[in-house]
Amino acid sequence: MISEPFDPADAGTWIARGRRPEHAAVIAEAWRHFPDLPAAAAPEDRLARMRQRALALRPVMESMSRAAEEERQARNFAFTEARIAKGEGDDRDRAILSARSLHGYDWDRAVQYAYGWYAAIAGWEPRVRRPGCSTAATIAYDQGFAEGGGNRDDLFDTARRAFEAAAPQIEPPLLATGRPRPSEWPKPTDEPLPARWSRRLLLLGAPEAGLVPPSGDAKPDVAVLLPTLQACQGYGELFVIIISGAGFHAFGNQPPDARPLEAASGVVSGSDPRLDRQLRALLAGRDFDDVLIAAQEGYLALLDAHASALPLCRTMERTRNTVLQQRAHFRIWLDRGLSAGESVGAGHIRWGKAAKGLTGKLGEFTARYAGKSPAGGHRIVVETEDGEPAHRYVTPQGEPLSPETVIGNRSHLRKEMAARLRAFGGATRLSAAPISDLLDALAA
Repeated sequence: MISEPFDPADAGTWIARGRRPEHAAVIAEAWRHFPDLPAAAAPEDRLARMRQRALALRPVMESMSRAAEEERQARNFAFTEARIAKGEGDDRDRAILSARSLHGYDWDRAVQYAYGWYAAIAGWEPRVRRPGCSTAATIAYDQGFAEGGGNRDDLFDTARRAFEAAAPQIEPPLLATGRPRPSEWPKPTDEPLPARWSRRLLLLGAPEAGLVPPSGDAKPDVAVLLPTLQACQGYGELFVIIISGAGFHAFGNQPPDARPLEAASGVVSGSDPRLDRQLRALLAGRDFDDVLIAAQEGYLALLDAHASALPLCRTMERTRNTVLQQRAHFRIWLDRGLSAGESVGAGHIRWGKAAKGLTGKLGEFTARYAGKSPAGGHRIVVETEDGEPAHRYVTPQGEPLSPETVIGNRSHLRKEMAARLRAFGGATRLSAAPISDLLDALAA
């Protein structure tokens, strides 16, 4: 109230009037060092004192102006994002957010960019500009106008764009193509041949890569797969592409604005040729035998729009359905990776009923759960077609494979049995007769 005492040298006075504590402290300090002179002082001295106080307050005033400007821009961008999220935004709103994400423009320049972009697609004439009077706003407007399809140097540019804007929009018919869309790819299984890690490609959506913060009010509909990938041996040779609101980028080189598609609010578009060039540049000069897409909903739709940029190879799969199934599909795909010098058996493992004792069959080998070991743990025995233990098998490195192994955790039984079957499937069998018998035969 007016009747309350006003002490400018007290920080609490300025805090009560809406100033931030750090700003209030600086203002109060300036008033303590440079208080007003008495009314009887000379006018020149009083003016000099006011100038001294103004100089002392200049840094805090500039800081307050910058903070107010940043708050204004953040508030405007947030309002625009909310409009688009509610379905109330128009093309200009999306162009504003696109200018911020693609060019790093602030609010004022983003608005000018949107004005220029919309003028180009609407068939309007560009703003008249004076030669040699370029400002940040005019540069942003011209860039938006050019990216919208406008050309100031073309005499018939306005007429051409006006004709295109007035023409009825007829969607082209969908043409059948021999290249399957990623949304039509099958789920991962253990039937395809294993592939070297260096010849495998993984495309991860932003949620699967952990770029989307977890939400506590609802169950997630996608699985975060990046930790599982990083725990897998040999993944360092794998080429990973992240799909986010900033487009496509290699894992580890994602830009600071790599936000999810929902937060991007129309920044990326399925018809944007820049995204197609971006994806092709990442895949240029690389050959793949195995491709997996771990992306859902909008991320998968974005890949469908740019399916022509994806490589055609022997195995093309994608994860799907529930979170548990996505994780299971991802583990199946990871198990098919091969390190340098490694050889494993390929093909589908046929599993028997666990109630009768879990068994798995791959080719001529059968892995069987042989019960608990007397020393502790659970026994797994690999047998050949004649029911005998698979003796005299060695790895490509010459290491012998034991037909029996013991594991400590029974919940890993199926995983360990599959690993043993594939190890024997890629092994080499030595002579059926022991070496000592051969030497005796030669000596005789």
